[in-house]
Amino acid sequence: MISIQKTEMQRQFCPCCPDPKHDSSLELHPVFMGDLKVPPDHQLLDVNLEPTAPVHTVASADNCPLSLSQKIPLLLFLNFRVEDPLEFVDTELRGKTDQTHHVAKAKVFEAEMLSQGGDDGAQTHPENSGQENRIKARCLSCTSMVLKAVWGLLIILSVSSSWVGTTQIVKITYKNFYCPFFMTWFSTNWNIMFFPVYYSGHLATAQEKQSPMKKFRECSRIFGEDGLTLKLFLKRTAPFSILWTLTNYLYLLALKKLTATDVSALFCCNKAFVFLLSWIVLKDRFMGVRIVAAIMAITGIVMMAYADNFHADSIIGVAFAVGSASTSALYKVLFKMFLGSANFGEAAHFVSTLGFFNLIFISFTPVILYFTKVEHWSSFAALPWGCLCGMAGLWLAFNILVNVGVVLTYPILISIGTVLSVPGNAAVDLLKQEVIFNVVRLAATIIICIGFLLMLLPEEWDEITLRFINSLKEKKSEEHVDDITDSSVHLRSRSRANGAVSIPLA
Repeated sequence: MISIQKTEMQRQFCPCCPDPKHDSSLELHPVFMGDLKVPPDHQLLDVNLEPTAPVHTVASADNCPLSLSQKIPLLLFLNFRVEDPLEFVDTELRGKTDQTHHVAKAKVFEAEMLSQGGDDGAQTHPENSGQENRIKARCLSCTSMVLKAVWGLLIILSVSSSWVGTTQIVKITYKNFYCPFFMTWFSTNWNIMFFPVYYSGHLATAQEKQSPMKKFRECSRIFGEDGLTLKLFLKRTAPFSILWTLTNYLYLLALKKLTATDVSALFCCNKAFVFLLSWIVLKDRFMGVRIVAAIMAITGIVMMAYADNFHADSIIGVAFAVGSASTSALYKVLFKMFLGSANFGEAAHFVSTLGFFNLIFISFTPVILYFTKVEHWSSFAALPWGCLCGMAGLWLAFNILVNVGVVLTYPILISIGTVLSVPGNAAVDLLKQEVIFNVVRLAATIIICIGFLLMLLPEEWDEITLRFINSLKEKKSEEHVDDITDSSVHLRSRSRANGAVSIPLA
């Protein structure tokens, strides 16, 4: 029930309750049932939605002392929905003229329309709020896409620049210092700093900060539910550490025989080798386009060796670069087989573990090479520490950017940043005048890069392409139909202006 607390002004305004016992409240007539809409700051009415006692009930409209001219303004003022407005005014309309009857009908109908309008507004309010939420969600998704694209552009430039810088610094270091295994061992030791860098970022960005040991144990789940144990440290880290060292060592050996452009281009063949190994070992889906890309990579390798007329150094350099790409592909396939996918923290933990393993178990190798005069230097003061630290720092930055890029942007952009190192190294080699691009070498580089880009196509690339072509056809057909409709309307308007009707042939 809806009751309205009476005030002195209300008693003068609406004398519906002549009984002084029931002077504390006023119950509206049953025909007034509906939604009561009163401004909250109104001075006359104090709305109370809970029933009050005692309550005076008016049995029918005949007992109400209000006249018709008083009831209708009250009805309009309170904005009630009247279920049967004619019944409400029926007793007052008996004996009235038809003109008065129509006036009352019009006023009551106006009150009903006002009430329905209020209800429609209440019903459309959730729809408007839902539409606003959808618009906000679209804006947020567009903003996230734009941010990902911006981060992707920055990551592409950073990845390609760090890889080009690493390769060029190695070439500069070789002028005065040629110890490729020591350089590999030294740069791999810097991987120990990967997890501290990750944890620093965690402290700077995370809302709930964790202690170093707790975060270390959480990220060590990449080795299993029990975390990192001595047995797993030796069993899982040893093969990956050997592959890591072998990949970098062969890459540095190739840089001694070939230019930076050739080596970086040949190293891009690792994508083709990853596909072939995944197809054979992991039983991944067969894709014809990736087979074509692998064939293009092999063709580019042969053409690269032919560019120098199969010179001995050229063939050896190509073999080293292809070996480096092969071991890199084997590292990735075995990682996916035994460890699966890893998030940023787990990848940082694993790479830092590789650095510890390299420092503990592989340090004897450069010592042996030093005393056997294979890689010898006069004194530690004579070492080019600036170039060594720059190479190791850029190599670490490259590994960090590759893993950060997967979190911040799309993984395909990381691969594009890697392949962009080829034109980057080519530009630097041209400025240094260390390479002369003949037709065969240029064609081999382009073929390898195209094969690399074909490897980046998703597995459903054919379905996506067909859907895109069909959508374009539908758009063209809709535009054609709209053009025909506009032309027909134009012809009809012209014919009507001339006094004749012409029907255009579709």
